[in-house]
Amino acid sequence: MRLSPAPLRLSRSPALLALALPLAAALAFSDETLDKVPKSEGYCSRILRAQGTRREGYTEFSLRVEGDPDFYKPGTSYRVTLSAAPPSYFRGFTLIALKENREGDKEEDHAGTFQIIDEEETQFMSNCPVAVTESTPRRRTRIQVFWIAPAAGTGCVILKASIVQKRIIYFQDEGSLTKKLCEQDSMFDGVTDKPILDCCACGTAKYRLTFYGNWSEKTHPKDYPRRANHWSAIIGGSHSKNYVLWEYGGYASEGVKQVAELGSPVKMEEEIRQQSDEVLTVIKAKAQWPAWQPLNVRAAPSAEFSVDRTRHLMSFLTMMGPSPDWNVGLSAEDLCTKECGWVQKVVQDLIPWDAGTDSGVTYESPNKPTIPQEKIRPLTSLDHPQSPFYDPEGGSITQVARVVIERIARKGEQCNIVPDNVDDIVADLAPEEKDEDDTPETCIYSNWSPWSACSSSTCDKGKRMRQRMLKAQLDLSVPCPDTQDFQPCMGPGCSDEDGSTCTMSEWITWSPCSISCGTGMRSRERYVKQFPEDGSVCTLPTEETEKCTVNEECSPSSCLVTEWGEWDECSATCGMGMKKRHRMVKMSPADGSMCKAETSQAEKCMMPECHTIPCLLSPWSEWSDCSVTCGKGMRTRQRMLKSLAELGDCNEDLEQVEKCMLPECPIDCELTEWSQWSECNKSCGKGHMIRTRMIQMEPQFGGAPCPETVQRKKCRVRKCLRNPSIQKLRWREARESRRSEQLREESDGEQFPGCRMRPWTAWSECTKLCGGGIQERYMTVKKRFKSSQFTSCKDKKEIRACNVHPC
Repeated sequence: MRLSPAPLRLSRSPALLALALPLAAALAFSDETLDKVPKSEGYCSRILRAQGTRREGYTEFSLRVEGDPDFYKPGTSYRVTLSAAPPSYFRGFTLIALKENREGDKEEDHAGTFQIIDEEETQFMSNCPVAVTESTPRRRTRIQVFWIAPAAGTGCVILKASIVQKRIIYFQDEGSLTKKLCEQDSMFDGVTDKPILDCCACGTAKYRLTFYGNWSEKTHPKDYPRRANHWSAIIGGSHSKNYVLWEYGGYASEGVKQVAELGSPVKMEEEIRQQSDEVLTVIKAKAQWPAWQPLNVRAAPSAEFSVDRTRHLMSFLTMMGPSPDWNVGLSAEDLCTKECGWVQKVVQDLIPWDAGTDSGVTYESPNKPTIPQEKIRPLTSLDHPQSPFYDPEGGSITQVARVVIERIARKGEQCNIVPDNVDDIVADLAPEEKDEDDTPETCIYSNWSPWSACSSSTCDKGKRMRQRMLKAQLDLSVPCPDTQDFQPCMGPGCSDEDGSTCTMSEWITWSPCSISCGTGMRSRERYVKQFPEDGSVCTLPTEETEKCTVNEECSPSSCLVTEWGEWDECSATCGMGMKKRHRMVKMSPADGSMCKAETSQAEKCMMPECHTIPCLLSPWSEWSDCSVTCGKGMRTRQRMLKSLAELGDCNEDLEQVEKCMLPECPIDCELTEWSQWSECNKSCGKGHMIRTRMIQMEPQFGGAPCPETVQRKKCRVRKCLRNPSIQKLRWREARESRRSEQLREESDGEQFPGCRMRPWTAWSECTKLCGGGIQERYMTVKKRFKSSQFTSCKDKKEIRACNVHPC
């Protein structure tokens, strides 16, 4: 599920990555230095040679490649990041790529291709098209680009950086702005690892695998699944180099898929046992619910296994749940040394890997099969923004588990080229009971309980346990040892020290019955896991047979049925449940009667105790659509309670609600009401009146535009007289009429009883010089009489048209 890069923008090839100053600054940072470079050489080589005043030791700036690899895989896309640690920043940069020990003055000096991620941040340099520079100079703390690794055979790659801040930091040969990558050998496609060599060790060695799960809400807080977190049962084996359980760059088998998606080791164990010639020991350990608990509460799961000269590798895996298909484990860990001895101890921190069978990106993503199936690969911090391991800086993932593989014994003649050290000798000594109790005085315990019965009833290796109770811890600063103690053991009649004892595998499932009607025979087999050390013959049986009955009655009235199928899954997820199995009728009775044979059976089944899984929930559904079509709204998602109601109340939320934001809603233009029509602009003949309205809200986000704000209509007062003297008389009469009306208005106290008004103010200036404007004037209340109850005594306002001639 690697991020798919956008189409390439450059057809040339780069392989030394270098982040440098902007183009303009590159031209200006050292004119004197650049002038010394021959003009015939390319611009790319000129900026690389401009190192006249370079300085060392700028640790606040760093150049990183996704995953911090030491090798690159040809043709693979890598995210390259240049960053500044706060409060530092940089203004410009240039990114260039050269092969190791090349000057950059020839086109073949470059290898690989660049790819722009953000065009607002980065662009290709015009004078040097294999280089990338900033789009605009400004303060920034981080930029990212993709670099596509060159074809096979290119060799090593040097990553360099130079930047512009307050002063120029030139390209450097080493330091935090320089990194070297070399081409990964094609034989180790998908992972950088050493080849598996033939083992020259003698005898056998016995190891103990201990698994420490560190995955918790404290170490990985993002989206941590509080209730259902767990590690599935560990499954693996010690094997030869001819058998591969899983590997990076390979495809998951059906057994690996079932572990990765379901946490079921059954199919994986079956696949391992089918490779009996290549496998020495099957490694198994119990699941852990919850995923993490303090070691003084729960001991870390462990398992013991053996290796020999041909089967000197060990592999295992366990699912981290819930997850789409994420696991941790080791693949083909070689326990044989080149000195023909056995490794004393292996300690390995583990990060999760993706089995390539499900495309989910979060712990509780719904099932989404990956079609076609992808290769197994380690998860990275840049896989998906919703991933719980996502880090925009591309840092490494915090380890989720640690496995310790420690040698506890060796058997048979050894042939080490290098003599054992003291630790090797001590490890091979038989453990003796300690005479002294190393329990701190501040830890008060009860006495140890008796040893439990061995977990194995056969000659397979098992464990027995004893317990004690911590009564008091007087000093919290002094840790108290575990309350549980484990010891390896074997079934009755089997001695670990007896050199004539051979170790057997578990029995494989029974074969089909030899007949289809009546009583027949069936058989099952097992194989020798470890032959006697003294060279004697193993006398334990590897095959056993027993009678089987199918269709007890073979009379004409009986029917033929198939053998029983496999048991269904238990009906309960915890505690006591029921499981069923079925068979089918192959042939009805010959006499036409009804078939009386039962075709289904049921029996009880026991799952882990219910208090360990008090609240089992389904994955979250997809988010619903936003509740609005624009602006701010809400969206929801749900999940279902899968555990039984009688297991106790579940306080987990079954629905989540969050805010959602869609593009802003359109806002239409808003206007005031129309004003009153103005007076006619002519005293006689044809004229115009206007009315106006004001814009209260401009349209936004695509809303309806504003309509007209001024309207005109024709007006006709009276015909204009042709006799000038009469016309003047009319004007004089009209003027006197208006003046007398104004005087009446100024002294109008009877019209509005209870108040006296001031005279009208002068008309205001016209709002427009042409094309129709408006003028306003006001009349205000001068005095209100106390005795009056009249409530309409208030200020007045008049509007008229002006400058109505066209512009």
